[in-house]
Amino acid sequence: MHHHGYLWTGPKERFDDEALRRPPHPDPPPAGSRPELIQRYRQVAAEFSTSDLPPLETAYWLVKPRSSVRGTWDEAKEAAAWLGERLAEYAPRFASESDQDTTRLARLVNAAAGRLHAGADVSYGCYLERPSYLSLAVVTCSPNRATPGLACPCA
Repeated sequence: MHHHGYLWTGPKERFDDEALRRPPHPDPPPAGSRPELIQRYRQVAAEFSTSDLPPLETAYWLVKPRSSVRGTWDEAKEAAAWLGERLAEYAPRFASESDQDTTRLARLVNAAAGRLHAGADVSYGCYLERPSYLSLAVVTCSPNRATPGLACPCA
């Protein structure tokens, strides 16, 4: 088992486009469906796995481009440390002062280490100024507990 780290920042409006953040349904719309439904399905099917947008389900980071992986660690503690470093790096830009609290951030990192050690995924998000959004995730791989059929992006 190992862990992959992911980071995304961008405009809140782009983050809010949930259709591009969920995998396409395994079955396309039936023949005779509204043209806009068929077009949206095609767009999602073509863009989901190539888009850098954070998926709604954390495990689906594994289907994103390999270039999305910001780090890989064998130890949960190392992956959680990376998460802590990113939180500290972005904390001055957090929109809410309560999100910047160092004690709170340390608790998040400690909780992440425990979940990763148990084989779970970790995903944190925070609003930044302008309004932008920060998405951080560490996904357990080989296999992923939530979705074991997803392949390792670095294999």
